[in-house]
Amino acid sequence: MDVVPMIYDSLGVAPIINAAGTNTRLSGGMMNPEVIAAMAEAATACVDMLSLQAAASRAIAEATGAEAGIVTSGAAAALTIGAAACVARFDVNAMNGLPIRIDRDQFVMARSQRNMYDRALQSAGCWIEEVGIPDRFSGAGVRDAEPADYAAAFTPRSAGVLWVAQPWSEPPLPDVVRVAHDAGLPVMVDAAAQLPPAANLRRFIAEGADLVAFSGGKAIGGPQASGILAGRRDLVCSALLQMLDLDLPSSQFVLPPEFACEGAPAHLPRHGLGRACKTGKEEIVGLIVALRRFVAEGDAPRADRLRARVEAVRAAMGNTPGEITDGPVPLLLIRLRDADAARAADAALRARSPAIHVNQGRLREGIVTINPLALADRDLVPLGQALGGILQD
Repeated sequence: MDVVPMIYDSLGVAPIINAAGTNTRLSGGMMNPEVIAAMAEAATACVDMLSLQAAASRAIAEATGAEAGIVTSGAAAALTIGAAACVARFDVNAMNGLPIRIDRDQFVMARSQRNMYDRALQSAGCWIEEVGIPDRFSGAGVRDAEPADYAAAFTPRSAGVLWVAQPWSEPPLPDVVRVAHDAGLPVMVDAAAQLPPAANLRRFIAEGADLVAFSGGKAIGGPQASGILAGRRDLVCSALLQMLDLDLPSSQFVLPPEFACEGAPAHLPRHGLGRACKTGKEEIVGLIVALRRFVAEGDAPRADRLRARVEAVRAAMGNTPGEITDGPVPLLLIRLRDADAARAADAALRARSPAIHVNQGRLREGIVTINPLALADRDLVPLGQALGGILQD
C-alpha cells in the first residue's frame, strides 16, 4: 500500500515530494518492495562478508561484462578505492601508506570534465593533472582535450586516468584508453548517473575501461548508500583488500575465485583507507536484487512505466501546458516566461507542505523540470495539482 511512512513523523522529519530525481541531498530514490524485503531478510542472519562480496562480484560481472566487481558505499566511495587500487596495486607497503607516502599519486583528467565529485580521488592521496583547453564550453572555439594531451601529461608519478561519462565528453573513451594503455596506465570511468540505458552497464568495459563506478541508489533502484566498482580483477581485488575488515590471522584468509589473480599479496595489509567505504550485508543484498531487476526490466518497459508517471502528473495539472520528452527517463518540461518566473515557481513549490522539489537544472532557461525517478504513486496527483495551481497564478 502506497502510504506515507509514519517513521518520519515519529522522528519529526517531514517527507517531501521529490520531483528532482535521485539526488543524494534529497535522499535518492525509493526501492522496490522486492529489494526492501531482500534487505530485511538479509538482516536476520550473519555471513562472511568476503563470501557475500564474491556473490556480488558474480552478479556484477554478469551485468557488466567486467572480470569482477564489488559493492561500495556509493559511487564516490568506488572512485576513492578505485584510485587507491590504481595507486597501490598489490603493493602492501603502499596500501599501508595511503593516503600519504606514495610516489604514484597523479590522475590525468580533461579540464572540461572536472567536477565536485572528482575530489573522491583526493581521499586516496591523489591529485589531478588537468589537460586540454575546453574552448567549446567557454565559447572561444570548438576544441577540447585530445589524446596527445593525455600522453604528454603522463609521468612516473601517474597512477591512471579519470574519464567522466557524459554524452558530450571528449576525447572519446576508446581514444583515451589507447594512449593510457600504451603508457601502462589504467583508465577509471565515473559513470555514477549514466543509467539508463542499461547498455551503459557494459559499454565502458567494452570500450576498454579498467574500472567503472556506478551509483547503486539512483536508477538501479538499490539502497541509497550503495555503489558498484567493476572492472579488472586485479584492480577490483586491490580495492577490496583495502576495504575489508582484515582482523584475522593471515593463514585464515583465502581469496575466493572471483578475486583470485596472479600477483595477489602473500600477506595481508592493515585495515585500508577503504574501510570508510564499506557496506553492510543489507546494502550488498539489496544492490544485487536491484541490479538484477534493473537488467531484467529492460529499457522500453522502464521508459513506459516512467512516462505513465509524468503523464499522470500532467493530467492532474489541468490546463497548465507541459511537454513530455522522449528518452530512457521521460521528463515533464513546463516552460515559463523567463528564468525569474521559473525560480519563483521553484521557491513556491519548496515552500509548500509537503515541500515539492523539482529539478533545477534548467531554471535559468525558464523551464521547470519534473523527473519521475524518485516519485511515489501517491505523489503524482498532489504534484500535478500543486504545479497547476502555482503555475497558473
